Amino acid sequence: MTTALVSVASSLLLSRFLVGNLLRQDANVSMEFVQGIVEVQHARSYFTREREADNNLVEFFDRIATMPDVVRANVFSRDRTIIWSSDSSLIGMKFEDNPELDEALHGKLHVGVDTVGTKAEHALLPATVLRYVENYLPVRSGQDVVGVIEVYKNPRALFEAIEDGTRLVWWSGVGGGLFLYGLLLWVVRRADRIIQSQQARLVESETLAALGVMASAVAHGIRNPLASIRTSAELNLDSPSATVRESSGDIVDEVDGLERWVRDLLAYAVPESGEPENVQIAQVLDDSLGSFARVFQRRAIRVATSSLHEAPAVRGDAALLTQVFNCLLTNAMDAMPSGGLVELAISKPPDEGKLRISISDNGAGVAPEELPNVFVPRRSTKSTGLGVGLPLAKRIVERFGGAIELVGRATGGATVNVDLVIAR
Repeated sequence: MTTALVSVASSLLLSRFLVGNLLRQDANVSMEFVQGIVEVQHARSYFTREREADNNLVEFFDRIATMPDVVRANVFSRDRTIIWSSDSSLIGMKFEDNPELDEALHGKLHVGVDTVGTKAEHALLPATVLRYVENYLPVRSGQDVVGVIEVYKNPRALFEAIEDGTRLVWWSGVGGGLFLYGLLLWVVRRADRIIQSQQARLVESETLAALGVMASAVAHGIRNPLASIRTSAELNLDSPSATVRESSGDIVDEVDGLERWVRDLLAYAVPESGEPENVQIAQVLDDSLGSFARVFQRRAIRVATSSLHEAPAVRGDAALLTQVFNCLLTNAMDAMPSGGLVELAISKPPDEGKLRISISDNGAGVAPEELPNVFVPRRSTKSTGLGVGLPLAKRIVERFGGAIELVGRATGGATVNVDLVIAR
């Protein structure tokens, strides 16, 4: 609303300024022309009625009446009497109620646009023309105003120029208003996005603080007992009983899972400060797959890879990227409790200069309504999850200029695409 009012007000002021300037410029040219002739003809005594007009002066006034666009011309003396007119029936008449004439007799040029019938002196003007430019041109002799020449004009070319200029001003005002509105809208939306981003960061900071306290407590209270449990279970891996060995292996796997939870909590609350370097991503993926080989075999999970050893080096930190892919492989494994297929593939994303590593599974997948929240801390889609694995992976990947996304598969399951910057 404010933008519209500003546009209308500015357009109105500019159009009035344009019309006033054009009319005044035209009147100034006429006044200078008339004043020059009056001085040459020494016409002071004519205006003061000390002498009658001679032929030269009458011819001059006749020329005023025949100027382009002039409809009628009147010559007033100091006592407001018409002493000459292009309409001879007006000679000798007085029009007392005429403030414009009063201004001109005091030396002020008056310019205005008028319509027929608003004044008594409009009598006998052509009825076919409804709008006139009315000029009152003061005539001076030295510093004294000796008379006034009133000129009625119907300047069609000037009116057309005024209309064209007015249209241009209004179109410019409307265009400027729309531009200003769009600019303000962009600023408001950008400010809104910044505020929302700051709010999200504030929430994340509060979450990190809570996770930091929880992670410290968990790490202090559970790591030492876990180490003892794992050591005891490892001692039974060499037992002659197959049942004992299998149970001990399960205990080791579960302890390793709990250890990963603790490590994820600590890493998300206080992330490691790895510096980017050139990393052979094929080696990182081999290491991650090797650490899951025994678990995958026991859970009947097959692995299919494509073009891994042809992948170029990327920018990152080997230990942190290993942590990322361990998290993604864990999620794929948890999505297939009864076994299935994990596929790893290398490709080039639309973003130039990056490498895409895709990890797919044919598990239950993720519901569409849950996709927007998979990278939000503490919003796990698994009943036994902490909700920090994917957010941690996202933070690590983005730290090195990459990106990560989770998409559903038409054939079932889900795919995680990790885009990393190719090392030069």
